[in-house]
Amino acid sequence: MRFGLDIAQHQLTWDEIAERARLAENAGFEGVWVFDHFKALYADPGGPCLEGWTLLAGLARETSRVRLGTLVTGMTYRHPSILATEVVTVDHLSNGRVECAIGAAWNEDEHHELGIPFPSTRDRMDRLEEGVQVLRKLFTQDGVTFEGKHFGLSRATYNPKPVQRPHPPIWIGGEGRRRTLPIAGRHADAWHGWAEGPSELAEITSVIDRAAEEAGRDPRAILRASSLSISEPWDEVKRTYEWMREGGIGYLVVEWPTEGRGRLEEFVADMMPSLG
Repeated sequence: MRFGLDIAQHQLTWDEIAERARLAENAGFEGVWVFDHFKALYADPGGPCLEGWTLLAGLARETSRVRLGTLVTGMTYRHPSILATEVVTVDHLSNGRVECAIGAAWNEDEHHELGIPFPSTRDRMDRLEEGVQVLRKLFTQDGVTFEGKHFGLSRATYNPKPVQRPHPPIWIGGEGRRRTLPIAGRHADAWHGWAEGPSELAEITSVIDRAAEEAGRDPRAILRASSLSISEPWDEVKRTYEWMREGGIGYLVVEWPTEGRGRLEEFVADMMPSLG
């Protein structure tokens, strides 16, 4: 099992965020994750909330080992060609440590408040599938032409190419059976989402597997990831870990606990060595 840490940047200053990232690196976590929202999701909605991709660029220079990503970037916020340039830039600033995790976007209120169009569910899913294709093409090719319903490119080239070859891992987040999971099966290097228990996880996995096979892909090549709360009693945390591991989860993003740094340090010292 591989572990990342969600450092939950809302309500935090830059110094506090950088300190959490360094803590994750020193504690042995593989990855540091932020979210891609422009408004704090918890507590004071008017509180500080640094933008995700420029934040990752800063964290790339504050760390040397941990991988960096957003969990996840909504495809509605930026044209995928612009997102591709941001991902590649962070890949270079980090010397090849970025993850490209994307989703269809869900926060309708945030979109309306900031003047960002919020399409229908169908259109957002179409944009997600087109967007992942645009990203992969710009990561790996020059002179790209792409004609989609929502996104288009005309002989587009972006350089430099990523440090990671052929490109940074592309994660797709979400649990929707009709669209999101099949898109993950067709296109993702990794899937991230949540399940309430072993039976739901098995259902999700079967949808991803079937879509991958229909697309001519090996389902085993798709990393399965989820998140782990450590605010519950340790026995409960361990039981949750065990059913997710047995269900094929290979990467867990540990959520920053509401109890604070002390609870995280207890997990690192007493739990993580026996779970990894």
